[in-house]
Amino acid sequence: MRTLLIGGARSGKSALAQRWSTERSADVCTLVTGTESDPEMAARIAAHRRDRPRHWRVREEPISLGRALREETSGLVLVDCLTLWISNCLWPPNSTDIDYAVWRHECRDFLEALTKCKLDVVIVTNEVGTGIVPNNAASRVFRDEQGWLNQSVAAVCDEVFFVTAGLPLCLKPAPAHTATPPR
Repeated sequence: MRTLLIGGARSGKSALAQRWSTERSADVCTLVTGTESDPEMAARIAAHRRDRPRHWRVREEPISLGRALREETSGLVLVDCLTLWISNCLWPPNSTDIDYAVWRHECRDFLEALTKCKLDVVIVTNEVGTGIVPNNAASRVFRDEQGWLNQSVAAVCDEVFFVTAGLPLCLKPAPAHTATPPR
């Protein structure tokens, strides 16, 4: 079962992903993509570490997410999150230029690995396209790449949930439609 949780910042995606992962398997490996780029990000990462069950396996993988997914051989894999991963690939450390070559390669590799993965996978990502059009090119590139990736991952996943206010709304499989009520 491949599950995608998508929502805005602080929507409850990660907490829900952790809860569902714990409920689905005692053997969980979380692939984390965030890096300690500044003190605020370091504090966020520390909070995630505190919240995560101690018996989970943790693998920090900021770039090669497809390879990391292929290397997992048991249990459930929690990927948290695709949004930071895109940033890491598009703007590698010590670079100010967008690296489309790295991003395209890593994106294809991840989608291929996800398609072939036999393990349960829970994936966290952000919805960044529902706001205003950003006023700079780099932000527009990021928004576009995030949107295209989210569509591709959703197509591969068995179930997709939009999370807001900590509540999941099932997008896929689509909820069963009821008959039109009689008049």
